[in-house]
Amino acid sequence: MADPIRIANCSGFFGDRASGAREMVEGGPIDVLTGDWLAELTMLILAKTRAKRPNGGYARTFVGQMEEVMGSCLDKGIRVVSNAGGLDPEGCAEAVHEIAQRLGLNPKIAFVRGDDLMPNIDEFIANAKLLQFDSDEPIKDASRFMTANAYLGCWGIVDALKRDADIVITGRATDAAIVCGPAAWHHGWSRTNFDALAGGVVAGHLIECSSQVTGGNYSFFQEVPKTEHIGFPFAEVAEDGSCIIGKHDDGTGGLVSIGTVTSQALYEIGGPHYYGPDVTTRFDTIALEELAPNRVRVSGVQGEAPPETLKVCLNRDGGYRNDMRVCLTGLDIEAKAKVVEDAFWRACPYEPADYEQVTTRVMRTDKDDPESNEEAIAVWHIAVKDSDPAKVGRAFSNAVTELALASIPGYFGIGGGPSAGRSFGIFEPARIPASDVPQEVVFWGGDTHQIDSVIPYAPTNITERPAPSSAAPSGPTTRAPIGAVVGTRSGDKGGNANLGVFTRDDTAWVWLDETLTTERLKELLPEVAQFQVDRYRLPNLRSLNFVVHGILEEGVAAATRQDGQAKSLGEWLRAKVVDVPESLLS
Repeated sequence: MADPIRIANCSGFFGDRASGAREMVEGGPIDVLTGDWLAELTMLILAKTRAKRPNGGYARTFVGQMEEVMGSCLDKGIRVVSNAGGLDPEGCAEAVHEIAQRLGLNPKIAFVRGDDLMPNIDEFIANAKLLQFDSDEPIKDASRFMTANAYLGCWGIVDALKRDADIVITGRATDAAIVCGPAAWHHGWSRTNFDALAGGVVAGHLIECSSQVTGGNYSFFQEVPKTEHIGFPFAEVAEDGSCIIGKHDDGTGGLVSIGTVTSQALYEIGGPHYYGPDVTTRFDTIALEELAPNRVRVSGVQGEAPPETLKVCLNRDGGYRNDMRVCLTGLDIEAKAKVVEDAFWRACPYEPADYEQVTTRVMRTDKDDPESNEEAIAVWHIAVKDSDPAKVGRAFSNAVTELALASIPGYFGIGGGPSAGRSFGIFEPARIPASDVPQEVVFWGGDTHQIDSVIPYAPTNITERPAPSSAAPSGPTTRAPIGAVVGTRSGDKGGNANLGVFTRDDTAWVWLDETLTTERLKELLPEVAQFQVDRYRLPNLRSLNFVVHGILEEGVAAATRQDGQAKSLGEWLRAKVVDVPESLLS
């Protein structure tokens, strides 16, 4: 039996702490260094960057980190696996190769390609291969696509590591694949060892967002030591797919606990079935056990065969957008908002119907009997979108500015003066048969291997983990924020938001499960009420997960909400006051 493999994370997004790679290589023993640089929005950003300069299609920050740690990784036998290749894994591999030459090093560099569907997009469209994500309806028009990338699984990474790659760079592989791949390589997992693969996926999901599993963005943040510099995580993955989530004992801040692990497990998921290219992971089978400070064991994860299709990240040109904000101060807020809106449309050379989309909202951040000027202020926000840049440009923003001396008392704007519109992209998920997306593993200056993305079917027998056995709390109740009892973690998946809610003991879970129905959630968060909401139970994690469909419109790049990624949705819920059993507060 092989020893567990310790896989470290040094990046959770394009823009994460640059010192992460060095900290993980120098802070303690690791076998593999991984990092996640990609999101749906990142692919759009890279597309826009590449349009301005040819080498802009990959995460250059990764190249800088390799310059810092490449020598140490080679000396210590640490493999590196990263999806920093983005839209151009070959270009990223070339840049890393150039760094190696400059340093006098000779790592074996491989890159994985095949995720980019744009070269064959017209053929896929013509043959009805590219399907809408939630249906079997083919996508028929690719004229405004900027990117189209399938989410690849882990087997290209496995092949590269088997052939002794020191550094493996991928394009749009799944976030979990960069962890599951090294684990599958180290332990020799087969493609149908679904339980082990599911465990590897959970390990990857838990550490993919770097310090979010070590206390970052944690509801109970006051329990986290040294929040000014939270350390990054690792996963020690065993042969059966179980793992230990931990952090280096290097003096960095942070916390690994059942709470932080549960919180991250709920991040950007849907129901108990977590679909991926290598395995369908059953999140209702996860078991957590705290072994020691900053060491949590994750075990019991079961898996099923994956779908026959791969998810595709499409980004298309959405046109142009602009927005303006006017402050409404003191009394008669709603009446003032109406005056401003009516005056705006009289001043604007276009009618609401002339725009492809108009969104207006009044954000009531004001308070009664305000103690400060800021507490007296609400905000009227208008956003417009259209394919014609003239409509959303100065003609729009000037109409707001012109009201300055001819409108409501206390009028002033925020966010700058009149401006031209800016282009934006729209994220659209899709599906494509896995058989149409082979992977290629290319060694820099060497050979190329083709890897099949199709996973053979094998029967499975899933046993859901039983729910905690506890009686519902009884006795008197008191009015208190629901966040005194529950933690949350929320995020985005395209136009949908997920809101995970968890408790830290069995009795609180029973109360949460009985109390927080879909209807109750809509009462507590009125902005959610107009949308379809799916509620999923994860008793094994003492958790509920809600998916709010369409609240983020067409994804973060197109959203007109103040929080276009729903990062704050959970904390909003925690601030709501409800009747809480006093026994849960003691």
